[in-house]
Amino acid sequence: MSLTPSQVEAYRRDGYVFPIPVMTRDEAASFRAKLEAHERAAGGPIAGNLRHKTHLLFTWANDIARHPAILDAVEQIIGPDILLWGSSFFIKEANSPAYVSWHQDGTYWGLDGSDVVTAWVALADAPVESGAMRFWPRSHTKQHSHTDTFHDNNLLSRGQEVAVDVPEEEGVDVPLKAGEMSLHHVLLVHGSNPNRTNDRRIGFALRYIPTRLAQTKADDFATLVRGQDTFGHFSHEPSPSADLDDAAVAAHARSMGAQVAALYEGTDKTEFRA
Repeated sequence: MSLTPSQVEAYRRDGYVFPIPVMTRDEAASFRAKLEAHERAAGGPIAGNLRHKTHLLFTWANDIARHPAILDAVEQIIGPDILLWGSSFFIKEANSPAYVSWHQDGTYWGLDGSDVVTAWVALADAPVESGAMRFWPRSHTKQHSHTDTFHDNNLLSRGQEVAVDVPEEEGVDVPLKAGEMSLHHVLLVHGSNPNRTNDRRIGFALRYIPTRLAQTKADDFATLVRGQDTFGHFSHEPSPSADLDDAAVAAHARSMGAQVAALYEGTDKTEFRA
């Protein structure tokens, strides 16, 4: 197991734990290279709906989502029966104004419980200057209301921002090295600043839930990555056989349609923000 008892205790108390080494720098560099090979072939950074549920489209992204070291840590938090509800690339280009407002992840997700953990895996070094995440410790004990800004430089799907004054002096910076990850609770208030460095900040966020949770807004899809699902609240997603093959693209479109319906309920949006 990759977490010590004190780390598990810290997660329960503070709502997060970091840094957790889950792969070597060479392994992280290999995954980054595969991402950037796709971007070169596509003619630009991965964007739009391809940034989300990426594990359904690319075999290498599916490999990250099922990485034993990641799942070992997640199992210690939510138990042995694990669904991957979503995955998202949060990439800030070098010297980019992109940021993430203070928010709680689960505000619009529609899940019927908060026993949800996000694993944020660094595929490149993420020092403070790169716009590393910032956590508000112990803020995961209460759900706050949010406002939607849809700000152009906000990396969040709705530009959602928590409707409470977050004391900046209490924010904890979360620098990570390539191959490390952080874990944070779905209700932990967090955000990040723009990237002021000359390298990309590349994070792959994986949203893991116990199989007992259900979606309250619509029929939904998830990937069983460990254990058994005896509840059947979600339709199971297939692993890609090859990068961007027809079956993978179709499965991704189906799952994204359901997730967009839940996340953008009450708006006229039809896809995730780029």
